[in-house]
Amino acid sequence: MSDPLLLRKDDGGIATLTLNAPGSLNALSDAMLAALKAEFTRLAGDRAIRVVILKGAGKVFCAGHDLKEMQAGRAAPDKGRAYFADLFARCAEVMQMIPALPQPVIAEVHGIATAAGCQLVASCDMAVAAEGTRFGVNGVNIGLFCSTPMVALSRNVPRKVAFEMLTTGEFIGTDRALAVGLVNRVVPSQTLAAETMALAGTVAAKLGAAVKIGKRAFYDQIEIPVAEAYDHAAAVMVENMLWRDTEEGIAAFLEKRKPDWQG
Repeated sequence: MSDPLLLRKDDGGIATLTLNAPGSLNALSDAMLAALKAEFTRLAGDRAIRVVILKGAGKVFCAGHDLKEMQAGRAAPDKGRAYFADLFARCAEVMQMIPALPQPVIAEVHGIATAAGCQLVASCDMAVAAEGTRFGVNGVNIGLFCSTPMVALSRNVPRKVAFEMLTTGEFIGTDRALAVGLVNRVVPSQTLAAETMALAGTVAAKLGAAVKIGKRAFYDQIEIPVAEAYDHAAAVMVENMLWRDTEEGIAAFLEKRKPDWQG
Protein backbone atom coordinates (compact mmCIF):
# COMPACT_ATOMS: atom_id res chain seq x y z
CA MET A 1 0.00 0.00 0.00
CA SER A 2 1.19 3.51 -0.80
CA ASP A 3 1.73 6.11 1.90
CA PRO A 4 -1.13 8.55 2.58
CA LEU A 5 -1.03 11.73 0.50
CA LEU A 6 -1.62 13.83 3.61
CA LEU A 7 -0.16 13.03 7.01
CA ARG A 8 -1.43 14.38 10.32
CA LYS A 9 0.44 14.44 13.61
CA ASP A 10 -1.02 15.98 16.77
CA ASP A 11 1.25 17.34 19.47
CA GLY A 12 -0.82 18.70 22.32
CA GLY A 13 -3.04 21.35 20.82
CA ILE A 14 -1.03 21.61 17.59
CA ALA A 15 -1.85 19.55 14.48
CA THR A 16 0.80 19.27 11.77
CA LEU A 17 -0.39 18.39 8.27
CA THR A 18 2.25 17.23 5.81
CA LEU A 19 1.70 17.16 2.06
CA ASN A 20 3.20 13.74 1.39
CA ALA A 21 3.73 13.46 -2.36
CA PRO A 22 7.41 14.40 -2.76
CA GLY A 23 7.65 12.56 -6.08
CA SER A 24 5.26 15.11 -7.62
CA LEU A 25 6.68 17.99 -5.57
CA ASN A 26 3.54 17.81 -3.42
CA ALA A 27 1.35 18.84 -6.34
CA LEU A 28 -2.26 19.72 -5.60
CA SER A 29 -3.70 16.78 -7.50
CA ASP A 30 -7.37 15.86 -7.38
CA ALA A 31 -6.58 13.37 -4.63
CA MET A 32 -4.50 15.88 -2.65
CA LEU A 33 -7.26 18.48 -2.79
CA ALA A 34 -9.74 15.86 -1.59
CA ALA A 35 -7.44 14.88 1.27
CA LEU A 36 -6.97 18.50 2.33
CA LYS A 37 -10.72 19.16 2.22
CA ALA A 38 -11.43 16.09 4.35
CA GLU A 39 -8.79 16.99 6.94
CA PHE A 40 -9.81 20.64 7.13
CA THR A 41 -13.39 19.48 7.67
CA ARG A 42 -12.26 17.29 10.58
CA LEU A 43 -10.14 20.07 12.07
CA ALA A 44 -13.03 22.52 11.95
CA GLY A 45 -14.83 20.43 14.54
CA ASP A 46 -11.80 19.42 16.62
CA ARG A 47 -11.88 21.49 19.80
CA ALA A 48 -8.65 19.93 21.07
CA ILE A 49 -6.61 21.52 18.28
CA ARG A 50 -5.66 25.17 18.74
CA VAL A 51 -3.17 25.69 15.88
CA VAL A 52 -2.50 23.95 12.54
CA ILE A 53 0.88 23.75 10.79
CA LEU A 54 0.93 22.97 7.06
CA LYS A 55 4.18 21.70 5.54
CA GLY A 56 5.51 19.64 2.65
CA ALA A 57 7.57 16.44 2.55
CA GLY A 58 10.73 16.18 0.49
CA LYS A 59 12.62 18.96 -1.27
CA VAL A 60 9.82 21.52 -1.67
CA PHE A 61 6.66 22.81 -0.04
CA CYS A 62 4.34 22.63 -3.06
CA ALA A 63 4.76 23.13 -6.81
CA GLY A 64 1.10 23.87 -7.55
CA HIS A 65 -1.42 21.93 -9.60
CA ASP A 66 -0.54 18.58 -11.17
CA LEU A 67 0.07 19.56 -14.80
CA LYS A 68 0.04 15.98 -16.06
CA GLU A 69 -3.36 15.45 -14.49
CA MET A 70 -4.59 18.73 -15.99
CA GLN A 71 -3.43 17.68 -19.44
CA ALA A 72 -5.27 14.37 -19.04
CA GLY A 73 -8.41 16.32 -18.18
CA ARG A 74 -8.52 17.65 -21.72
CA ALA A 75 -9.66 14.24 -22.98
CA ALA A 76 -13.32 15.05 -22.28
CA PRO A 77 -15.56 15.84 -25.29
CA ASP A 78 -15.72 19.52 -24.26
CA LYS A 79 -11.89 19.70 -24.25
CA GLY A 80 -11.87 19.64 -20.50
CA ARG A 81 -14.07 22.69 -19.85
CA ALA A 82 -16.18 20.89 -17.24
CA TYR A 83 -13.13 19.26 -15.64
CA PHE A 84 -11.20 22.53 -15.38
CA ALA A 85 -14.22 24.40 -14.02
CA ASP A 86 -14.66 21.72 -11.37
CA LEU A 87 -10.93 21.63 -10.57
CA PHE A 88 -10.61 25.36 -9.95
CA ALA A 89 -13.86 25.40 -7.96
CA ARG A 90 -12.57 22.58 -5.74
CA CYS A 91 -9.23 24.30 -5.29
CA ALA A 92 -10.91 27.60 -4.40
CA GLU A 93 -13.07 25.78 -1.86
CA VAL A 94 -10.02 24.25 -0.16
CA MET A 95 -8.16 27.57 -0.10
CA GLN A 96 -11.15 29.33 1.48
CA MET A 97 -11.42 26.63 4.15
CA ILE A 98 -8.09 27.76 5.62
CA PRO A 99 -9.10 31.25 6.81
CA ALA A 100 -12.51 29.81 7.72
CA LEU A 101 -10.99 27.31 10.16
CA PRO A 102 -11.33 28.32 13.82
CA GLN A 103 -7.64 27.56 14.36
CA PRO A 104 -4.81 29.75 13.03
CA VAL A 105 -2.95 27.97 10.21
CA ILE A 106 0.80 28.44 9.81
CA ALA A 107 2.56 27.46 6.57
CA GLU A 108 6.01 25.95 7.14
CA VAL A 109 7.64 26.60 3.78
CA HIS A 110 10.85 25.37 2.19
CA GLY A 111 12.30 24.87 -1.27
CA ILE A 112 9.71 26.38 -3.56
CA ALA A 113 6.07 27.42 -3.40
CA THR A 114 4.83 28.01 -6.92
CA ALA A 115 1.47 28.79 -8.57
CA ALA A 116 -1.23 27.08 -6.46
CA GLY A 117 1.54 26.27 -3.96
CA CYS A 118 2.18 29.98 -3.52
CA GLN A 119 -1.60 30.42 -3.30
CA LEU A 120 -1.58 27.90 -0.45
CA VAL A 121 1.02 29.95 1.45
CA ALA A 122 -0.94 33.16 0.85
CA SER A 123 -4.14 31.48 2.07
CA CYS A 124 -2.60 30.53 5.41
CA ASP A 125 -2.88 32.93 8.34
CA MET A 126 0.88 33.05 8.88
CA ALA A 127 3.98 31.63 7.23
CA VAL A 128 7.49 30.76 8.34
CA ALA A 129 10.00 30.18 5.54
CA ALA A 130 13.42 28.60 5.40
CA GLU A 131 16.22 30.75 4.02
CA GLY A 132 16.55 30.18 0.28
CA THR A 133 12.88 29.39 -0.32
CA ARG A 134 11.51 30.79 -3.58
CA PHE A 135 7.96 31.92 -4.28
CA GLY A 136 6.32 32.38 -7.67
CA VAL A 137 3.09 32.49 -9.63
CA ASN A 138 4.85 31.45 -12.78
CA GLY A 139 2.03 29.96 -14.86
CA VAL A 140 2.41 32.80 -17.35
CA ASN A 141 5.70 31.19 -18.43
CA ILE A 142 3.72 28.30 -19.93
CA GLY A 143 0.83 30.39 -21.20
CA LEU A 144 -1.47 30.04 -18.19
CA PHE A 145 -2.02 33.21 -16.16
CA CYS A 146 -2.30 32.30 -12.46
CA SER A 147 -5.76 33.84 -12.08
CA THR A 148 -6.93 31.85 -9.06
CA PRO A 149 -3.60 32.06 -7.17
CA MET A 150 -3.85 35.79 -7.84
CA VAL A 151 -6.86 36.07 -5.52
CA ALA A 152 -4.96 35.04 -2.40
CA LEU A 153 -1.67 36.62 -3.46
CA SER A 154 -3.19 40.04 -4.18
CA ARG A 155 -4.75 40.01 -0.72
CA ASN A 156 -1.36 39.41 0.91
CA VAL A 157 1.11 41.64 -0.91
CA PRO A 158 0.97 45.11 -2.50
CA ARG A 159 -0.80 45.29 -5.85
CA LYS A 160 2.25 46.20 -7.89
CA VAL A 161 4.28 43.37 -6.38
CA ALA A 162 1.52 40.85 -7.11
CA PHE A 163 1.08 42.13 -10.66
CA GLU A 164 4.82 41.98 -11.32
CA MET A 165 5.01 38.38 -10.08
CA LEU A 166 1.95 37.38 -12.13
CA THR A 167 3.06 38.95 -15.41
CA THR A 168 6.79 38.21 -15.32
CA GLY A 169 6.60 34.71 -13.86
CA GLU A 170 9.73 35.52 -11.90
CA PHE A 171 10.40 34.10 -8.46
CA ILE A 172 11.04 36.15 -5.36
CA GLY A 173 13.31 35.05 -2.54
CA THR A 174 12.72 35.06 1.17
CA ASP A 175 14.09 38.56 1.76
CA ARG A 176 11.54 40.12 -0.57
CA ALA A 177 8.78 37.75 0.54
CA LEU A 178 9.34 38.96 4.10
CA ALA A 179 9.53 42.62 3.05
CA VAL A 180 6.22 42.51 1.13
CA GLY A 181 4.37 40.51 3.78
CA LEU A 182 4.00 37.12 2.10
CA VAL A 183 5.76 35.46 5.06
CA ASN A 184 6.11 36.43 8.72
CA ARG A 185 9.54 35.04 9.47
CA VAL A 186 12.60 33.73 7.65
CA VAL A 187 14.79 31.27 9.52
CA PRO A 188 17.71 28.92 8.83
CA SER A 189 16.54 25.70 7.19
CA GLN A 190 17.90 23.60 10.04
CA THR A 191 15.67 25.40 12.56
CA LEU A 192 12.56 25.75 10.37
CA ALA A 193 10.52 23.07 12.14
CA ALA A 194 11.52 24.26 15.61
CA GLU A 195 10.83 27.93 14.84
CA THR A 196 7.43 27.14 13.32
CA MET A 197 6.50 24.96 16.28
CA ALA A 198 7.59 27.72 18.67
CA LEU A 199 5.30 30.22 16.94
CA ALA A 200 2.47 27.70 17.00
CA GLY A 201 3.10 27.08 20.68
CA THR A 202 2.89 30.78 21.48
CA VAL A 203 -0.49 31.06 19.78
CA ALA A 204 -1.75 27.77 21.23
CA ALA A 205 -1.05 29.07 24.74
CA LYS A 206 -3.58 31.87 24.35
CA LEU A 207 -7.25 31.58 25.23
CA GLY A 208 -8.63 29.39 22.47
CA ALA A 209 -12.05 31.02 22.40
CA ALA A 210 -10.48 34.47 22.08
CA VAL A 211 -8.26 33.41 19.19
CA LYS A 212 -11.19 31.72 17.45
CA ILE A 213 -13.49 34.71 17.63
CA GLY A 214 -10.60 37.04 16.84
CA LYS A 215 -9.63 35.15 13.70
CA ARG A 216 -13.17 35.27 12.37
CA ALA A 217 -13.46 38.98 13.14
CA PHE A 218 -10.09 39.64 11.50
CA TYR A 219 -11.24 38.27 8.15
CA ASP A 220 -14.75 39.67 8.41
CA GLN A 221 -13.44 43.21 8.72
CA ILE A 222 -10.43 43.17 6.41
CA GLU A 223 -11.43 41.30 3.28
CA ILE A 224 -13.48 42.11 0.24
CA PRO A 225 -15.71 39.08 -0.37
CA VAL A 226 -13.40 36.38 -1.70
CA ALA A 227 -15.95 33.94 -3.10
CA GLU A 228 -17.02 36.32 -5.87
CA ALA A 229 -13.40 36.96 -6.78
CA TYR A 230 -12.69 33.24 -6.96
CA ASP A 231 -15.74 32.63 -9.17
CA HIS A 232 -14.57 35.24 -11.65
CA ALA A 233 -10.92 34.17 -11.54
CA ALA A 234 -11.86 30.50 -12.00
CA ALA A 235 -13.94 31.34 -15.07
CA VAL A 236 -10.98 33.25 -16.52
CA MET A 237 -8.67 30.33 -15.80
CA VAL A 238 -11.02 27.83 -17.46
CA GLU A 239 -10.98 29.91 -20.65
CA ASN A 240 -7.20 30.17 -20.46
CA MET A 241 -6.80 26.38 -20.03
CA LEU A 242 -8.75 25.78 -23.25
CA TRP A 243 -6.33 27.78 -25.41
CA ARG A 244 -4.22 25.87 -27.88
CA ASP A 245 -1.08 27.78 -26.86
CA THR A 246 -1.64 26.95 -23.19
CA GLU A 247 -1.98 23.27 -24.02
CA GLU A 248 1.25 23.56 -26.00
CA GLY A 249 2.98 25.44 -23.17
CA ILE A 250 2.15 22.76 -20.62
CA ALA A 251 3.13 19.97 -23.00
CA ALA A 252 6.45 21.70 -23.71
CA PHE A 253 7.13 22.09 -20.01
CA LEU A 254 6.42 18.40 -19.34
CA GLU A 255 8.56 17.40 -22.35
CA LYS A 256 11.36 19.80 -21.37
CA ARG A 257 11.38 21.75 -24.64
CA LYS A 258 10.66 25.27 -25.82
CA PRO A 259 6.96 25.88 -26.53
CA ASP A 260 5.77 26.47 -30.10
CA TRP A 261 3.31 29.27 -29.41
CA GLN A 262 1.20 30.71 -32.24
CA GLY A 263 -0.29 33.63 -30.35
